[in-house]
Amino acid sequence: MAGILYVVGTPIGNLSDFSPRAVETLKTCDFIAAEDTRVTRKLLNKFEIKKPAVSYYEHNRKESGEKILARLLGGESCALVTDAGMPAISDPGEDLVRLCHEAGVKVESVPGPTAFATAMAMSGLPSGRFTFEGFLSVNKPSRREHLESVKDEQRTMIFYEAPHKLAATLRDMYQAFGDREIALVKELTKLHETVERTTLSAAAEKYAEIPPKGEFVIVISGAEKKVEEWTLARAVAYAKEQNENGKSKSEAAKLAAHVSGIKKSEIYKGLEEN
Repeated sequence: MAGILYVVGTPIGNLSDFSPRAVETLKTCDFIAAEDTRVTRKLLNKFEIKKPAVSYYEHNRKESGEKILARLLGGESCALVTDAGMPAISDPGEDLVRLCHEAGVKVESVPGPTAFATAMAMSGLPSGRFTFEGFLSVNKPSRREHLESVKDEQRTMIFYEAPHKLAATLRDMYQAFGDREIALVKELTKLHETVERTTLSAAAEKYAEIPPKGEFVIVISGAEKKVEEWTLARAVAYAKEQNENGKSKSEAAKLAAHVSGIKKSEIYKGLEEN
């Protein structure tokens, strides 16, 4: 019988956020798949957990993933962790989870802190609908393509960024999006946690001069909904369509005036001329 892959959320800063269930899972699993075994070892030592850990990260995920899957198929259980937050979100762990599903290995969640959701809650920006965009590529054409693809996104957007790339990212975002309301959330759950509500233009200018410190989550307000502009010609065409569908010219002109904001008399005159 195959084992179980546990997807375990780890603290994003404050070790007190590690849940009792997560501690119990790491204590009872057979082994741990970690992004960086050195970082994970500190967490294990803190909670007096003695379990073997294997390395699973971006550059060894294919080879390591196959070995982990083989052990799971052999009946062992594994806890998948990252250095901070939920595995498999902007993280190579998604490949291991997919492999397990494809092989019929059971996957269970042991949720914990997640930076993008926490930052969204802390930002004060609209949270009813939002999109997580992760890290931008370091490749300039890919960065531009990514930003261009979401410039008209009306939902709140969330990005991750490292401090040494923040200034360039804010500049690129300002060029792509224009000025927007944003929240810069850094060092979540840590001693110097801050939420800075500002605008893209102000942030780009500030951090071009002041070297930032700490890991950042950038929360950006979505694009304003584009309002279609009605011309007289378009309103007349709309009224003509309504007239052909059975409404009188007067009724059609009235309806077109209501949706377009253009005077009924002007639309009716246009209908008569057509």
